[in-house]
Amino acid sequence: MTKWEYATPALIVHNTQAILNQWGEDGWELVTVVTGPTGGLVAYLKRPVA
Repeated sequence: MTKWEYATPALIVHNTQAILNQWGEDGWELVTVVTGPTGGLVAYLKRPVA
């Protein structure tokens, strides 16, 4: 069974692609993007635990 770890970084609207590309290069997969509690965007990412 695969075990996962998760991350929830805030996204800066004018730099979203660069932020997500960097997380992707580090092995993270984007699950969803939602509006955070203060109104900004938050990405939910996952990757298998080594």
